[in-house]
Amino acid sequence: MTNKLLSEFSVGERGSVKAVSGEGKMRRRLFDMGVTPGAEIFLRKKAPLGDPLEVTIRGYELTLRKTEAACVVMEAVK
Repeated sequence: MTNKLLSEFSVGERGSVKAVSGEGKMRRRLFDMGVTPGAEIFLRKKAPLGDPLEVTIRGYELTLRKTEAACVVMEAVK
């Protein structure tokens, strides 16, 4: 198992959230959207330039900016 940022994931990759970094508002927003340690995330789509990303988390689809995804440390699952 390797740790990497959600923004570095490839389409079709899945993993679990290890930590959420970032500053006040952004970190709070991620937590409010359900991006918390232990949550499983599946990367469904990535825009051509890599921004935004569409993920499935806790049974719903969520769209994140690349800057937000760069705050999420993931443990990739093979």
